Amino acid sequence: MHFLPEKIDDYIIAHSEKEPELLSRLNRETNQKMLQPRMLSGHYQGRVLSLLSKIKMPGSILEIGTYTGYSALCLAEGLTKDGKLHTIDVNEELVDFQKKYFDQSPYSAQIHQYLGDATEIIPQIPEKFDMVFIDADKPNYPAYFDLIIDKMNPGGIILSDNVLWSGKVVEKVKEDDESTQALLVYNKMLAEDPRVETVIMPLRDGLTISRVK
Repeated sequence: MHFLPEKIDDYIIAHSEKEPELLSRLNRETNQKMLQPRMLSGHYQGRVLSLLSKIKMPGSILEIGTYTGYSALCLAEGLTKDGKLHTIDVNEELVDFQKKYFDQSPYSAQIHQYLGDATEIIPQIPEKFDMVFIDADKPNYPAYFDLIIDKMNPGGIILSDNVLWSGKVVEKVKEDDESTQALLVYNKMLAEDPRVETVIMPLRDGLTISRVK
């Protein structure tokens, strides 16, 4: 989903940082072999994630929703030398695909993969986070926020993807549309919670940046 005219979108991509070669290969293979390649963060959003991570220079990152590993590799670019990235996904079939690209990157020893339910795994990770990226099942977004907010270091950054949900957040919501209903609750939570300051960016399908006070 793009909220800008295609020509403007193309211009922005053409005048932004180029996609690294490893990520370009990962991008191509995801589009060739996966059923829902649009779930990939992709070139432009990936460079945004990379830059935000490099600005923050986090010692610990949590990613909820690995998919094929593209966003994890982008976020890892900003890790401190001894930093760690913990990434969680429920899809067992993607583990080897992710690991193949993680192992080809300079960050293979810093990336820790978890398979299973994030609501069960997050409490078991015994550290606090400087940065969190939420890009998983939308109905659980409010639950993820409740789980991570007390595990954030002061000044930590929470990034939340797909918060505009193809524009459905401003349309009449169907009774059975659990994802849109959850995102409306989540966006309201972030806007009103005094523990964070939040802005929504109309980047692709909507990216929220929240800073923990």
